[in-house]
Amino acid sequence: MRALHELETYTPPPWVPSALKVPEKRFALGLLPTPAHRWAPRGVPEGCEMWIKRDDLSGMQLSGNKVRKLEFLIAQALEEGADTVVTLGGIQSNHARATAVAARYAGLDAHLILRHSRTAMDDDPGLTGNLLVERMVGAHVHLVTKEEYQSMGSVALGERLVERLRAAGRRPFLIPVGGSSSVGSWGYLEAVREIEAQAGERPFTDIAVACGSGGTVAGLALGVRLSGAETRVHAYGVCDDEEYFYDFIDKLLSEAGASRSVVGAEGARGLLRMAQAKGSGYAISQQDELKATLEVAQTTGVLLDPVYSGKAWVALAADMAADPEAWRGRRVLFLHTGGLLGMYDKVGQLQPLVEALGRCERMDVSA
Repeated sequence: MRALHELETYTPPPWVPSALKVPEKRFALGLLPTPAHRWAPRGVPEGCEMWIKRDDLSGMQLSGNKVRKLEFLIAQALEEGADTVVTLGGIQSNHARATAVAARYAGLDAHLILRHSRTAMDDDPGLTGNLLVERMVGAHVHLVTKEEYQSMGSVALGERLVERLRAAGRRPFLIPVGGSSSVGSWGYLEAVREIEAQAGERPFTDIAVACGSGGTVAGLALGVRLSGAETRVHAYGVCDDEEYFYDFIDKLLSEAGASRSVVGAEGARGLLRMAQAKGSGYAISQQDELKATLEVAQTTGVLLDPVYSGKAWVALAADMAADPEAWRGRRVLFLHTGGLLGMYDKVGQLQPLVEALGRCERMDVSA
């Protein structure tokens, strides 16, 4: 069993080439390996063997895929002598909450820049969902409006707070949105070794996953290529567009030392298939999307968050419905990236759907 909350020496998988910039340390955070098991949601074509990898159970207060990235990012912060980490996200950011918890485990302070509705800026943001955990572990929350976030950009906002903290005598370490840096991407390159072991003698033909900031997909796709697996990676974007993600992942791969001679002439476009899954927009849930996640929960017991894995499943199911023959004989792994606490932000939309099931009534105790 791993000794949690300690720095470990990192040894990469044997198929990683020497050209890559391999991190020397990781900070043990995750309850790894996460389980992988057969899964039978409605919508899987006949003849397709469906599995799910439960990175929603990675530990650290339900922190999902962020745990794997933060193992390498927190290690980097500690190695550089930081006493504080800074990161950014939406008001219900899973990544921001995970960073706050990981920082506390490592004895570091956390400063979170969270974008919020302009009309709610004068009120305390409350303790709903991710905010409850962040504030309970003592994170410093810095609110900005969505308009300020968009006009300045995450990089400039993060650097501004870093400068202020340095001026106050602190030693801050900036973690980008989603933990998606070349260092953070190692979390999912390493996860490929775990997936290989769980697949056994029959490798998965396909891996499907939500894509929000690009780091998870970059590490996963690179790991699949380097391992020599004949596996197709399907990345379902919940924000931005396909071209943005291809270009951003190429940037991460280059920073990690994975040149075109390593990954192939097409770069990210040859490593994975990006597909659209954002619907009405990032973190905006349509009723049919919420109905689909409710159906999955009712039929399989697995709760998919509405912002990431829920949208990815809806898009994957649509792909399967459009061409079921293409999926016959495939062995598909759906990677659940977590995000359960974010569901509390959707209670208003979920309430009527759950009430319509008619499964809550007053018990008659008179007889």
